[in-house]
Amino acid sequence: MALARTCKIMFTTGLLSLAVACGVPSAQDGTAALGAGSPAGAGASASQAGNDLKFGADHRFASGLTISVGSPKSFQPSASAYPHSPRGAAFDVELTNDGATTYKLSGLTVTATKSGSPVKQVVDTTQGFTGIADAGKDVLPGRSVRVTLAFAVPQEPAQLRLQIRPSATEPAAVTYCGPA
Repeated sequence: MALARTCKIMFTTGLLSLAVACGVPSAQDGTAALGAGSPAGAGASASQAGNDLKFGADHRFASGLTISVGSPKSFQPSASAYPHSPRGAAFDVELTNDGATTYKLSGLTVTATKSGSPVKQVVDTTQGFTGIADAGKDVLPGRSVRVTLAFAVPQEPAQLRLQIRPSATEPAAVTYCGPA
């Protein structure tokens, strides 16, 4: 009798762990929450694809922060770019703080994946792609800030997923998906 009960508990614990590791929809904002030990972008599942936004769409977090990611702009990285890549895709990310408290830009995390594999961010100072240059900047309520981020992509067009998390402590993230 005790063995059967132990098996049921172990099975239930395994299912719960699997749900947390793969991400479950958040009722608060309709996006998938990742497990605390998961790196951003990991655990992307087919069920998350239904929650993806297209480039250009706005997403408002419960904190009042609104994020919009523009369509990718293809560019040829310079010889001094890191990492070396045949092509780059640049994205304008606009953040508007409609919340009641100051937003710390240093908490912003943006990761990219192609076919489930991580894509590296390109730093190309020659062309102005320096990452989040004002990471120490605070965004006061009612203010906006725009950052441009670039990622290394293959020469041929590819589906790219950008996952944005406003802070490391924020359980919710938004994912944008589209051709780059």
